[in-house]
Amino acid sequence: MQTVFSAILYDVPQAAVIWLALIAVAAIVIAALIVRPDRFRAVFGDRISEAARPSSLELAEEARERSRERARYAQEVDVAAARAATTAERRRAEWLAAQEAVEAAWQAYEAAEEDVRRLAAAAALPLPRTARTPAEYADRERWLHRAATAAQERGEITVEQLSDILGHRGWDPRRHPVEQELLLRRLIRDNVRAGHTAAHEREQAAWRAAELAAAAARSLRDEAYAATRPDPERRSPLSIVDLAGPEATRELPAAARTESGPAARGRAAVPAY
Repeated sequence: MQTVFSAILYDVPQAAVIWLALIAVAAIVIAALIVRPDRFRAVFGDRISEAARPSSLELAEEARERSRERARYAQEVDVAAARAATTAERRRAEWLAAQEAVEAAWQAYEAAEEDVRRLAAAAALPLPRTARTPAEYADRERWLHRAATAAQERGEITVEQLSDILGHRGWDPRRHPVEQELLLRRLIRDNVRAGHTAAHEREQAAWRAAELAAAAARSLRDEAYAATRPDPERRSPLSIVDLAGPEATRELPAAARTESGPAARGRAAVPAY
């Protein structure tokens, strides 16, 4: 027992020296932190930032992944742009066809209007007198029915209008054939004019569709071109570690405060065109 106690007493001075050395080192470090805190904080911040920053291999792999994603996206947008261009060409062809239909409808209307003017001039002359017998009225009715049926077969009047003529709804078969033909030509002219109006509306709708398709094709083409351009260099998000201490919160000079104050925020609020 005395031997063990003697051994412990022999080791006490050495342990005391070690503890004193550790306390001295800690005191020196604490004093240095109190006297020069900025230097140590900056060193520690640099070391932490260096440890947190990804390695060159990781950065290279991220760059390759971004490049692959950008190439894949550019390819998809290019395919979409090609499809949009095809759609725009089809819409343009439909618009040109609608324009031709409008022109044809207008020419048909002018021809129908010319027929009406010619028959109106003929109807203004004295009509030949005929005996008003049942046979004459029957001939006039047959003529009206034949003329209306022929007009419907040519597509100049509708089936409903032909039914009204044959049923004598709004039509008097006892009128002179010149008067009947004038009324029939006016009906045909009105139908042609309605067809021209409908063709014009279809042409306007086709033009709007072509404009929208062309705008979509241009937008996708610009986006496809932008997708092939390299991305600008981005700042690493791990470089934000800053343990500079009071230097980071040091008050700015008066000129700097003026530049970064409300005036600078007011300029940033104006959108750039």
